[in-house]
Amino acid sequence: MTEDDPTDEISDIEDRIEALAEIAERCRKYILASKIAIGGGAALLLITILGVFGFGQTAALGSIALVLGGIVSLGSNVSTLRQTNDAISAAEARRAALIGNIDLRVVADAPLKLV
Repeated sequence: MTEDDPTDEISDIEDRIEALAEIAERCRKYILASKIAIGGGAALLLITILGVFGFGQTAALGSIALVLGGIVSLGSNVSTLRQTNDAISAAEARRAALIGNIDLRVVADAPLKLV
């Protein structure tokens, strides 16, 4: 291998893509949890407002906090997911460019050996 051989850089890029994919998957899980928190908080607030189960002011404040926390978490993780997807796209483009620069030889040109 020569110094100009991009295989090490391609390997590093693939490792980075895998790490970014794990981050993206974690963001998706947090986004789902945030949506559940928003829905649960809204449902609890509605139940508290209607007085169905006789919950007090503490439940109303808790449900508002749950909705607001869910909204903040959702926005943060959606933003992080977008940035991560952009980084994955850039890394894949760089990897494709490096692979395109490799002088590949056709295997069909090699003589066949049967042992």
